[in-house]
Amino acid sequence: MKIWDVHCHFPRDWANPDNPPEPMLEKLAERSYAAGIRRACLLAGGRWGRPHDESIKLLEPYLEVFLPVAMVDPEITTPEVVTELHEMGYRGLKMIGVQRDYDHPDYFPMYKQAQELQMPILFHLGVIGSAVDYLHTHPSRDPEAEERLVYARRFFGEGRDISATRMHPFHLDTIANNFPRLRLIGAHMGGTGNYEAAASVIRWREHVYLDMSGGEVIERHMVERGYLGREMPIEKLVWGSDCGADEIHEHVERFERIFEEEKLTESQVERLWWTNAAELYGGLEPPSAAK
Repeated sequence: MKIWDVHCHFPRDWANPDNPPEPMLEKLAERSYAAGIRRACLLAGGRWGRPHDESIKLLEPYLEVFLPVAMVDPEITTPEVVTELHEMGYRGLKMIGVQRDYDHPDYFPMYKQAQELQMPILFHLGVIGSAVDYLHTHPSRDPEAEERLVYARRFFGEGRDISATRMHPFHLDTIANNFPRLRLIGAHMGGTGNYEAAASVIRWREHVYLDMSGGEVIERHMVERGYLGREMPIEKLVWGSDCGADEIHEHVERFERIFEEEKLTESQVERLWWTNAAELYGGLEPPSAAK
């Protein structure tokens, strides 16, 4: 079964950001392909990465696997910048950590241009993860957690202007109503605590989807709370890894088990792994319609 990964980050050595990215890109491409991934939307450039023009050049040897998606800041991304990114070869946009709500009217010109250029937008939804997941560990009993926390404090300084309320699933409803041809993906099934809101949006908005990335907690909630194929339609879900190269195979294997345990049909599994994303990104496969 071939897989389309809609949420794959440009690799970066956070401890040594000046290290050359080419070996990490090669490793990511190899590990992705070995796990069955035949297309991966690679999120590149932006505030935490190399410039967009440099990133797209680095991706040139891997374009058979990687589909370039530009990380953007809507505060500075004008319609003209969206056009420039498209001309460079980017085929989608990614947003996270915005200074205002996703559906702020000042962002609408950017959305309008993305709609005209048929560039889907992936939105982080919910709380942004950090160096320590306190559900699983704590610095008081885990020296590695303490090291990660110290590094995070050094990296982010005294604070950062980020709020999960600005990245709520209901903002996608506003955008979808104003730009009905624009394809939107909400990451992490809406984010922990937002599942019901996210489910209500994809239920009624034609071109709004959710990705199932986010790790084992979100995967557990998806199964235990009955979202997969019940509250969240199969046709509105796509798969994303959102992890390092060494973890991709494990993520794929977990979903293989989930799909088997949930007794999904072959056509449903194919939709989740490939068809939904292929239809979403540029019509690489024509939408399936009832006969």
